[in-house]
Amino acid sequence: MLKVLILVACLAAVASAQFGGEQDDHYHTHPKYKYEYGVKDHHSKDHKSQWESRDGDHVKGQYTLDEADGTHRIVDYTSDHKTGFQPHVQRKGHAHHPHGESYANIEQHY
Repeated sequence: MLKVLILVACLAAVASAQFGGEQDDHYHTHPKYKYEYGVKDHHSKDHKSQWESRDGDHVKGQYTLDEADGTHRIVDYTSDHKTGFQPHVQRKGHAHHPHGESYANIEQHY
């Protein structure tokens, strides 16, 4: 039992040394990342994707999704500390709505 307590104390000391005083130094490092994901669910018709990358203060990315009206939205964007968020939105395809009974003609039950 004493060995376990000593081991836990040593691990706690190492963890506090790693994340204690040096944490401020990590905060000012040059941020850099890339990620992407996508969904393509044929059952629910949910189709979307996104990717983004960052290098310092410069961010750029794109997201796409299939709208309920049948169009496909594509948004390319950039962002930095000088110009802020700058999106460019495109819509591809023609909007269409399914044929069927209008909600206005459905009998209301109160």
